[in-house]
Amino acid sequence: MKFKLNKYFEHDIENKDHPSDFEVEGEYGVLILRLPYIKDERVEVVSYAFLIYGDDVFLYDRKKNEFELLGDFMDLHKFLDVRIDKILAKLNKFHIQIAKREDELYEGKFDRDFANEWLKLKKELVLIERLIGHGLIAFERFLKFYKGKVNNFAFKDLEEHFQRALRFSKNAIEKLDYLYEFFRAKQDEKMNKIMFILTIISGIFLPLSMVASFFGMNTGGLPLVNDPYGTIKAVIIGVVLEVPILWVIWYMMKR
Repeated sequence: MKFKLNKYFEHDIENKDHPSDFEVEGEYGVLILRLPYIKDERVEVVSYAFLIYGDDVFLYDRKKNEFELLGDFMDLHKFLDVRIDKILAKLNKFHIQIAKREDELYEGKFDRDFANEWLKLKKELVLIERLIGHGLIAFERFLKFYKGKVNNFAFKDLEEHFQRALRFSKNAIEKLDYLYEFFRAKQDEKMNKIMFILTIISGIFLPLSMVASFFGMNTGGLPLVNDPYGTIKAVIIGVVLEVPILWVIWYMMKR
C-alpha cells in the first residue's frame, strides 16, 4: 500500500540504519524502532517502520518497499511484545552466563578464553542497551501522543518491558565490568608472584654469578689461580656471600 508522505519521512523509513524515532505530520504518525533481534543465539539489528493512520497501523516491508496493513494498535502491541520478550529472554541468558563466569573466577578457575568471551558479551550487551535506550525514548513519545487511542494498560506494560530490558542490559554491563576488573586483579596478582619468584632466583644466583665472573676474567694476578684448592675456596666464598642474600629474602618473605 502506497502513501503520500513527507519526503524526509520517506528517506528515514527507507534507511534501515536510521535510529529509533517518532514523528507526526497531519493525519499520520511515523514510528521507527531500531531494535535488537535474536536469531540463532546471535544479536542482530532490525529496523521496523510503522505508519499510524487513524486507528490503523501499517508495517513497512523493506523487500516490497511498501507498507502492509499490520492491524490496529493491539496488533502493534502483540508485534512488539513478542520481540521485547525475546530480548528479555536473551538478557536473562546473559545474566546466567555472567553469574557462571563469576562463580568460576571466585573459585580460581581461569579460562584462557575469558577475555574473548568477555569482549563478545560486552559488545552484544552494549548494542542491546543502546538500541533499547533509543527505542524507549521513541516509544514513550508515541505513547504520549496516542494516549487516548491505545489500551493504556497493555501499552504501559509494554513500556515497562522496554524499561526492564534497559535495566537488565545496564546491570549486565556493570557486572561484566566488575568481573573484568576482578579478572585483571587476579592476573596481576599471578604476574606479581611470577616476578617475585624470578627476583628471588636472580637474588640467589647474584653472588654466585659475581664470583664466577670475577674468577673467570682473562687477566693476570687473579687470586687462587695457582692454589690447588682454589676452586673449593672460590665455592666457599660464593656460599659465604650467599648467606646475607638468603637472609634478606627470608626476612622479606616473612613480613
